[in-house]
Amino acid sequence: MAKSSTRTSAESLPARERIVRTAHDLFYQDGIRATGIDRVIAEAGVTKVTFYRHFPSKNDLVQTYLEYRHERWMSWFRDALARRKEEGVNAVIGALREWFTQDTFRGCAFINTVVELGTSVPTFEQTSREHKQEMAEAIRALLPPGAANELEASAIALAVDGACVRAQYTHSADEALEPLTFLLRALQASHEAEQQTGGS
Repeated sequence: MAKSSTRTSAESLPARERIVRTAHDLFYQDGIRATGIDRVIAEAGVTKVTFYRHFPSKNDLVQTYLEYRHERWMSWFRDALARRKEEGVNAVIGALREWFTQDTFRGCAFINTVVELGTSVPTFEQTSREHKQEMAEAIRALLPPGAANELEASAIALAVDGACVRAQYTHSADEALEPLTFLLRALQASHEAEQQTGGS
C-alpha cells in the first residue's frame, strides 16, 4: 500500500479514530498478542476510561481493526488495479509489487490474524473470509467473461495469498511474484488458445 502508517498528525482526530488508527499500525506491525491495550492507550493519547467507553474489550478493538483494514486495503487495491487497467489481469502483479516493496509491509493482516489467533474468535475468521472473497471479486472483474472465470479468480486469489506469505519471509518482491506471474501467463495463453479455436 502506498502509505501504511496512519498515525501521522492524528492528534486532531476524535479519540475513537485515534485509537483505531494506532491499533491498526501496532497490530499490523508487531502482532495482536504482542500489542497490549496499555500500549494502544498510551500511543493514542487517550485515557483508559475513554478507551473502554469505545472498546469494552480487546476483541472489540481487533474486530474494528480488521474492518478498518479491509476497507482501507480494498480501496487501495481497487485503485492500484484501476491505475493499471490496460494491463488486464496482469495489473495484479504491479499492484502487489507496489505493496510488497513498502518498508512497512508485514504480509496480509487477515492471514496473520487467523494464524496468530486461530479459531479463538469465529468472527475474526468470518471477517477474513469476507475480505478474501471481495479481493477475489476485484480480480474476477479483470478477467474476460466465461463460465470458468469465478474459479480462475479464486485460483489467482489463492496465488496472491501465497505471494503475500512468500514476500513476508523472503523480503523479495521478485521472488514472491515470479510464480504468480507464471500462473497469469499460463492463464492468458489458455484464453488466447480458446479464442483461436473459437472457444470449442
